Amino acid sequence: MSDDPEEGMLGWDESVFRDEHVFEIDYVPEAFEHRESQLQTLQYALRPAVRGNRPLNVMVRGPPGTGKTTAVQKLFGELGGQPGVRTVRVNCQVDSTRYAVFSRVFEEIFDYEPPSSGISFKKLFGQVAERIADEEEVLVVALDDVNYLFYEDEASDTLYSLLRAHETHSGAKVGVIVVSSDLELDVIENLDGRVQSVFRPEEAYFPSYDRGEITDILRNRVEVGFREDAVPTTVLDRVAELTDEAGDLRVGIDLLRRAGLHAESRASTTVELEDVEAVSEEAKHIHLSRSLRALSDTERALVETVADCDGEQAGDVYDAFNDRTGLGYTRYTEIVNKLDKLGLIDAEYEQLDGRGRSRTLRLTHDPEAVKEQL
Repeated sequence: MSDDPEEGMLGWDESVFRDEHVFEIDYVPEAFEHRESQLQTLQYALRPAVRGNRPLNVMVRGPPGTGKTTAVQKLFGELGGQPGVRTVRVNCQVDSTRYAVFSRVFEEIFDYEPPSSGISFKKLFGQVAERIADEEEVLVVALDDVNYLFYEDEASDTLYSLLRAHETHSGAKVGVIVVSSDLELDVIENLDGRVQSVFRPEEAYFPSYDRGEITDILRNRVEVGFREDAVPTTVLDRVAELTDEAGDLRVGIDLLRRAGLHAESRASTTVELEDVEAVSEEAKHIHLSRSLRALSDTERALVETVADCDGEQAGDVYDAFNDRTGLGYTRYTEIVNKLDKLGLIDAEYEQLDGRGRSRTLRLTHDPEAVKEQL
């Protein structure tokens, strides 16, 4: 065995990557392919903002990993250079209440966080509305993953406050983009009537990419992010195949990065099929990992409890959850319903002999994979 600890590894100045950031979640590609019509819808809706007028509202829908967030980020990047326009993107996985949304907007506008306590929503809202009215700015707010606001029953109040700002503060001009990856959620139908009457959005639907589109997009990432000839065509084709099976472009982008790092770990300047296969299982769980990271500690505790009691009745799962957290049945039911809507668990009613109907809780992913991600 060699005594050199660096043998079998690339040097610090050696890499298969040209720019590893190309494979990060917040990277916005210069070439945004196969989404021309969707971008045109967004540009059409927001064009009035550039002229100092309130823009049209937009509803962006589509499966996960179809370019929705990237489209918003790209458009906001263009609008950011326009005088009199203020853009704020809120990740509703993280900020899932009306107060949290407006705290994020406040922070973007004032460049500092509002007090964590002691300030009412009315005052917080008032400071935001007054600022954009005084500065004669048009505010465009993107509620990314707005479905999380629905899961917390906060969507109607949040949208109502944004859309009615001009009524309480003259001169406040606000437009809203809602972005949802939950195809079973009817956004309009699930809003209060008071919000439906003012929220009449343009719609931009982002369908799943087909195999050819996936290959085009991943090839572009390879050309920008990897050194020349570091990723052979056979490797790109295999990554595209696995991405198509997963139905989520983010899987492919993450897979390329992991495969590149694996190649470096074995001191190779070329990514091979063996690197892809070695990390493919990890990349498959990228959506699961992000969903779990967005949960609170008690929600994660219930996911772990269901993993331990997979397939058991809700009452039995509650007993184990209560032992772990001390929380009551009402809160337990609320979390079960949220996790069901998120697609992390299946909570199906079943008929029990002589005992009526009861819900059985099952994970939608392999329990061991879930525990690893937790």
